[in-house]
Amino acid sequence: MSITKGTILIENGTILPDSLLLNREPYSMNWTCASHLDGHGLEGQLRRIGWTLFYMAGDIKANAFGFDEEKRVNAAVNRVAKRVRAQNCNCLEITQMATKSFLGIPYVSVVAHSRHIQDSCQFRHR
Repeated sequence: MSITKGTILIENGTILPDSLLLNREPYSMNWTCASHLDGHGLEGQLRRIGWTLFYMAGDIKANAFGFDEEKRVNAAVNRVAKRVRAQNCNCLEITQMATKSFLGIPYVSVVAHSRHIQDSCQFRHR
């Protein structure tokens, strides 16, 4: 699974409505990727069936260095995901992603927002 700007990751075990039309691909041991859907699309589907996709203010940023691009991206995304879980949220949206280098060593910079899926409009922790 390729992670890009707009990618939505949902924590495994998150309760989702049966009527949600969502293709999911495994990403890591704890997260799946909502393929072919960005935050606006997922939010619209959930709203139509009476659920809420919260958008938490504030960027979550992580960098990862290394010569293997896939490992570099996975490391940065996993760091972001760990911070999202610490906020008691079950979903995240990648909002920026850039590959750069420092002294010839490539690194990736990932920016994301915590999101939270639930069946009511009042935020509650997991």
